[in-house]
Amino acid sequence: MPFASAVFAAVDRIRTEMPLVVNVTNSVVTNFTANALLALGASPAMTHAPEDAASLAGLARAVVCNMGTPGEAEVASLLAAHQAATTAGVPVVFDPVAVGATPWRREVARRFLDAGPVAVVRGNASEILFLAGENAASRGVDSLHASDEARQAACALAAKLGCVVCVSGELDVVSDGQTTVLLAGGHIRMTRVTGMGCAATALIGAFVALGGPALEATLGAMAVMATAGSLAEAGAAGPGSLAVGFLDALANLTEAQIDQGARVVS
Repeated sequence: MPFASAVFAAVDRIRTEMPLVVNVTNSVVTNFTANALLALGASPAMTHAPEDAASLAGLARAVVCNMGTPGEAEVASLLAAHQAATTAGVPVVFDPVAVGATPWRREVARRFLDAGPVAVVRGNASEILFLAGENAASRGVDSLHASDEARQAACALAAKLGCVVCVSGELDVVSDGQTTVLLAGGHIRMTRVTGMGCAATALIGAFVALGGPALEATLGAMAVMATAGSLAEAGAAGPGSLAVGFLDALANLTEAQIDQGARVVS
């Protein structure tokens, strides 16, 4: 099946099945993340309470854990959701926001990854380089490396963790430790909207919720991100209208648009 057709088939399933995707995410992006999942067709649930996170994780078809604002309560919720999801056999998607920026964030990521298996890790180049043990520079949550610089690190980290690793950027790098795929699309102005990367992680959760290989699910989600972002940018006057246009593009996405908006380059 052609790439765009396979991706759109997954989008159609998400719209039909409306999988529950539980998010323990950061306080900056909660609303945007929920709206992105809704626009795609999934059913989001957002929580920051450990007991609630554990209960919801057991009911979900995917759990998305994002350490962007890692207070003690949020970290407890991340770990509780991870444990409950693992027990229930629910796939976990992890976003190690600014993992290399502070000692506390490094500790949170270590505790999370030591707690059990994950299906997908998505981050920018600096985050993935750091997790892989490489020297990496960042400016807060922003990467100072191009995504392709983290290609080998993504492959090595995926093999080490036994999961899929996605490096988002001008070229998205997606690897399961054996196969590494580069995906082109999107627009640089997407980086001017808070929460685009976090939304990408959440959309990966929606695709992973369908079952099947995590590599294909991650590529599908990133193709949808790229396509919706480029469509939104074409009609945007600035970052505010781009954010709104992105949600509209997700809601109205077609196979032809995916075919034009994202392409596998290797």
